[in-house]
Amino acid sequence: MTVIVHHLENSRSQRVLWLLEELGLAYDVKRYERNKATMLAPPELKRVHPLGKSPVIEDGGTVVAETGAILEYLVDKAGGRLGAPAQREDALRYRHFLHYAEGSLMPPLLVMLVLARVPLFGKMGLKKFRPMAEVHFDYVEGQLASRPWFAGDSFTAADVMMSFPIEAAVGRAGILEGRPHIAAWLEKIHARPAYQKALAAGGPYAYA
Repeated sequence: MTVIVHHLENSRSQRVLWLLEELGLAYDVKRYERNKATMLAPPELKRVHPLGKSPVIEDGGTVVAETGAILEYLVDKAGGRLGAPAQREDALRYRHFLHYAEGSLMPPLLVMLVLARVPLFGKMGLKKFRPMAEVHFDYVEGQLASRPWFAGDSFTAADVMMSFPIEAAVGRAGILEGRPHIAAWLEKIHARPAYQKALAAGGPYAYA
């Protein structure tokens, strides 16, 4: 059955398209544009899910929201491909980064985005907040220094999940200087054919 992806431009839902391409699952894209003044999702998304957010997928009669939950659903739908590795430590890392991406890494990036839009006091806040965010950037660099992919030796859905916050961090915080392993990982994922196909399917994506 074809998965319907309710896809908002320049958003987390780009990861859903990428994973679908990696897994070779059939899908259709229903695109939504942000409000140009507020940059929020349009009200039409509330017809799909009460939160009115993207990503949301429909698969038959099943509606799934939240990126991490969607990625886990798709991995399960594909028989476990690109899911948790068999080795226990790798499986633990897989689950960690599947949740770390939104639970720990995205919040400081969101704060930085908000502060950057606040005149005068925003710059002062950014200066004080930046060291806290740097702890996360250094952590990610250290993890990629010890293995080629986030869960271990193989590419998994954890790498897909981590793509958006890292791309956002590059765009908002310029984190690549002195972090060659993050830069190398980004080059690898951007070169993947499935990533390129997902970009073509999704349309505008400012963080790529």
